[in-house]
Amino acid sequence: MPDIKLRALEPEDIGFLDEIENDWDLWYLGQTQQPFSSRVLRNYIINADRDIYEAKQFRFAIEIVENQKLIGFVDLYDFDPKNRRAGVGIIIHDRYRGRSYGKETLKQLVRYAFEVLYLHQLYAEIMADNPASIRLFESLGFEKTGTLKQWYFNGLDYKDGLFYQLIRKYGN
Repeated sequence: MPDIKLRALEPEDIGFLDEIENDWDLWYLGQTQQPFSSRVLRNYIINADRDIYEAKQFRFAIEIVENQKLIGFVDLYDFDPKNRRAGVGIIIHDRYRGRSYGKETLKQLVRYAFEVLYLHQLYAEIMADNPASIRLFESLGFEKTGTLKQWYFNGLDYKDGLFYQLIRKYGN
């Protein structure tokens, strides 16, 4: 398995964050429809240390331990402490895909969510035409529990979304 760690965002991550957040080819994955300025991204990093209970989200940087290379981000979002659940989003830079970094990242995030935050479940919304993400989440036990018909609009047509959940198993 690749040796990666999840860590908080640092000011020196600004260049990589700008590259990911302002990549128009990735905007279909989220709600972004306009570029972020460097000032906005700097402020985001400055405020990224807010407690997940206050911000209801937290973004981890994904770093290769050996060379401290930043390769992506993984988010807990829509954090709901009452119902003990959160959404998961992950992005690995295309230069580092296909090397098991995503799987190791998701393993570490699941462990953090269940063993530190004591969440009961995690969920992910995945585009139906994203087989790599589907395989990733299924490989760690996430189960497809629904289809979101015509959920994503990519500028030309609508794409279905798939709803995946991982519910924590207690005891043996």
